[in-house]
Amino acid sequence: MEKYLDAFLNSFMGTLSWTYKSMLFEVPWYTNYFYGIILLSLVVWILEIVFPWRKNQAVFRKDFWLDAFYIFFNFFLFTIAISGFYKCLEMLFLEFDISIHSLALINLSEWPSILQLFVFFVLLDFVQWFTHMLLHRYAFLWEFHKVHHSVKEMGFAAHMRYHWMENIFYKPLKTFGVMVLGGFEPEQAYIVHFFAIAIGHLNHANIKITWGPLKYIFNNPVMHLYHHAYELPEGKKNGVNYGISLSIWDYLFKTDYIPEDSGLVPLGYEGDTKMPKNFLGQMVHGFRYKKKSP
Repeated sequence: MEKYLDAFLNSFMGTLSWTYKSMLFEVPWYTNYFYGIILLSLVVWILEIVFPWRKNQAVFRKDFWLDAFYIFFNFFLFTIAISGFYKCLEMLFLEFDISIHSLALINLSEWPSILQLFVFFVLLDFVQWFTHMLLHRYAFLWEFHKVHHSVKEMGFAAHMRYHWMENIFYKPLKTFGVMVLGGFEPEQAYIVHFFAIAIGHLNHANIKITWGPLKYIFNNPVMHLYHHAYELPEGKKNGVNYGISLSIWDYLFKTDYIPEDSGLVPLGYEGDTKMPKNFLGQMVHGFRYKKKSP
C-alpha cells in the first residue's frame, strides 16, 4: 500500500509542479498548455467578436464566465487532482502483467514523424468519437453529458464545459488507443493536442466556418451546432454529429445532420431547465440518476 501512496503523491506533485512551471514559463514554449490554451481562447474569442455568426449574441454571452472557469478546471485543476489515481491504476495493471505493450497492434516508433502524428491523431479522434457516441446512447452516461448540452448560447468556452466524470470515461479509452499503438506517443504529440483544442474551440465558437469541400473531413461550427440542437431529427433521437476534430466518422456511420446553416437553431435538450445553473450543482449532477420504469 505504501508504494501506491508514494506513487500517488509523486504523480500528483509532479503534475502540480509542471503546471506551476508552465505558469512561470519554465517549460518549453511548445508544451506550455497553460498559456497555449489562454492564447488559443483569446484568438478564437477575438474572431467571434470581429466575425460573429449570430450577431444578436452578446460578446459576454450567457454563462461566459462559467464556461471560462470550466476551461481551467477541466484542463488543469482536475488533471492535477486525478493524476495520482491514474498512476496507481497503471501500477495495478503491471501487478497483473498487463503492460502498455500487451495490446499493441501497431508499432509507430520506427515510422517517420509525420506519419506517426497522422496515425496518432486519427486513431485518438476515432476513440473520442466512439466515446462521445456512448455518452449519448446510454442513459446513465447521458446524465453526466447533459452538463455539456446545457449550453443555451454557443461560444468557444463551451468547448470545455463538461462534467468531470467525462474525464474518467475518456481517459481509459484514449489510453487504450495508445496501447494499440504499442504504448507509443509521438514526441511531437503536443501538435496533435493543440490542434484538437483549436478545432474544439472553433467548433463551439460563434463563427460560421464550413471548410468548404473539407467539411467531409474536418468538423466545423455549423455541423457541431446541430449536435447541440434542442430538437433532433426523427430516427436520430440519441444525437447527431458526434465528431470531435474529424467529421468523417459521422459521414461514414450515417450520423451526420446539417439541414440548414442559419445558426439560429435553439440549443439544449428536453428538461434542461432542471440543470443547476452553478458550477458546484453541475458537478454533482448525474449521480442521482434513477432508471425509469418501463
